[in-house]
Amino acid sequence: MPEGFLPFTEVALDRAGERMPGIDRSAMAMVLMLHRVASAIVYDLESTVHRPAGWSWSAFRLLFALWVAGAQEAGRCAELAGMSRAAVSALAKTLEAGGLVERTGDPRDRRTVVLGLTAEGTARLEETFGAHNRREADWAGLLTPEELATLNGLLAKLAAAAQEQDWVRRR
Repeated sequence: MPEGFLPFTEVALDRAGERMPGIDRSAMAMVLMLHRVASAIVYDLESTVHRPAGWSWSAFRLLFALWVAGAQEAGRCAELAGMSRAAVSALAKTLEAGGLVERTGDPRDRRTVVLGLTAEGTARLEETFGAHNRREADWAGLLTPEELATLNGLLAKLAAAAQEQDWVRRR
């Protein structure tokens, strides 16, 4: 088996085509490449930015969702961060203990928990997001401005279409 990202992808495409004639090679390549590139970027961001800041990729996603949207019901936080409600609940307890998140009850429904950033949570998120965005710029800098615009347009098209398809499973 060849080492490296692209050689594995090519071998995977070839082997799948040999073993299952008629597969949609282009569709397989799209999904395989999207997944592998996204995984590489997430690992890079988590290991160079988020772990040194003292939190996980999941913690960053929750903190970022709260920073963007403001205080939210825990279920809505799960949607915004792309996580399960159980994961948000467990993570919120950890982030609350660290002084980054506060949990309050919803005055309209005592069963509902509302999550929000503390002042420290906001400051830490903004500091960390600066480093995160610089790393994003490193990744984006691997493309020309035209390539980046094309990629962003194509990803936005896929994201919008996914919202309209009833066969697409969502969290």
